[in-house]
Amino acid sequence: MKDETMGQVDAAQDAEACAEALESLDRISLDEIAFDETFIDAQDEVHEDDSGDGEQDANGGADTEASGEASDVDAEAAGNARSDSADSDGTAPDDAATEDEGTVNAEDATSHSESKANDQPSTDSNEETMLLSNVPGDESLTRELPGLGSAPVVDETIAMGDIPLPSVPSAHEAKVRHRKMSPKRRNLMVAGVVAVALVAGGAGYAAWNGYRQERAAIAAANAHTMMSVQIGVHAAGLDCSTGSKIPVQVSGQDSDGSSVSETLYVDEHGHGIKLLPGDYTLSIAASPIAADGTVYTVPTTKAQVTIESDGQDLSSQAAFKLKVPSADTVTDDQIDAAAKYAEEGGASSAATAKVLQQAATARRDAAVNAVSAQKAQAARDADARHKATDLYQLDIPVEWYGKVETWQNGSTLCIYLASDSGTPIVTLVAVREGESFTPDEGDAVLGAANLGNGYTVYASGPVYPYVVPQTINGRTQNPVSTYPMDQAIELVELTTGNRYTYSQIKNDLVGKGGNADAATKLETDYLAQVLMPSIKAQD
Repeated sequence: MKDETMGQVDAAQDAEACAEALESLDRISLDEIAFDETFIDAQDEVHEDDSGDGEQDANGGADTEASGEASDVDAEAAGNARSDSADSDGTAPDDAATEDEGTVNAEDATSHSESKANDQPSTDSNEETMLLSNVPGDESLTRELPGLGSAPVVDETIAMGDIPLPSVPSAHEAKVRHRKMSPKRRNLMVAGVVAVALVAGGAGYAAWNGYRQERAAIAAANAHTMMSVQIGVHAAGLDCSTGSKIPVQVSGQDSDGSSVSETLYVDEHGHGIKLLPGDYTLSIAASPIAADGTVYTVPTTKAQVTIESDGQDLSSQAAFKLKVPSADTVTDDQIDAAAKYAEEGGASSAATAKVLQQAATARRDAAVNAVSAQKAQAARDADARHKATDLYQLDIPVEWYGKVETWQNGSTLCIYLASDSGTPIVTLVAVREGESFTPDEGDAVLGAANLGNGYTVYASGPVYPYVVPQTINGRTQNPVSTYPMDQAIELVELTTGNRYTYSQIKNDLVGKGGNADAATKLETDYLAQVLMPSIKAQD
């Protein structure tokens, strides 16, 4: 008897578990079936088939109006099960459990009870066997087995494993079922779709807004971050590791709207500027000082730049070229300004800046002394080149200086080759106006200068660009003399102002044809440009 009671209790518990499982299946959310109308209709049909003429509610309970008799039977069966359970355990189940059990689907409970009962071994071989076909329709799902009290038995045809699954309806069936769908259910489905769309749209907007806020945060952070930039500079011979850096004056406004005015220092490659993003004007404040004391000319150009990112190359927008002036033209003010900026940040220390200043001063002073010495020597040379007679004065051409000597007799002045007094280059003779002038044999008139005091000075001499090559070749009938090759070369170069070489004249200009006119023109053109303009009347 005890075994029978325990079997009844197990059957009741199995019925409860089965009812809960079916109830969970009945609560499948709209999103899990993707709001498919055809599947919802299919599920409705399954529920309609299982409940007969009545329709189950959302919690799995039977419709009391459609199946009143089944509910009475289920209640009686559940009551018997609880009574037997209370008798076997000696305790009564609590009210909450009783109420929950009362809502179990009668059909599911009886089905599981029969399944459980079928698994129990037969305890009485004399029990009467009842055929399902002999059981009345209303009692086929809740009949009482002999010897087992009122435990419900489920017909095998509707056991859990045999519940038909919903199938995908055809297009026609879906259309028919769509027309059968109540307005309330359709509105709920539309509301669900709209809700999903709103959620998706809200998520997309949130992602975009988050990205925008992140970019804004990065931009705000960059606006307060110092940016290293490069400008273009060129200063020949400058090495900032041994000399001073280039001071750059910066003025403008940063991204915060704050005004900026400061001096920054860059090396010979244009590195060294760090600023907040903003718009600035750059210019060179003063010259750097190279290790050898070189001071540069400061360019007056200014560059407008916009700093936006770290590592930005501004060399195409801000390029400064610092030229090297003649050292003797550097002033004390330039040296002092360069030393000041070197001490304030251009050099590694104030002591280094002082050393560079001394180097710049020494270099400038040496250059000034050298220029002074050159000027003094030029004056002496000018005096040495300056010649005078009683009627006129002149300057020996620079190209001739040191290579020629002179002699004079009254108003006649002869310029000859320093290494050979018997080889005149040009002879100057003053002739009164109205008188004629005839050069010596073998010479030609090379030029004339009117003194404006009633005299004209004539220049005459051999046409060496023509005579020398002809004499060397031995083709001249009446050569003035014979010339060694080195002397012949020097004579040609002097009379043409070093504009032509002997080989050029011999091979190209004179040649075998002996073009005297072309050779003569070389000499007369040079004298007319250099010597004749220097001949002036004596004061």
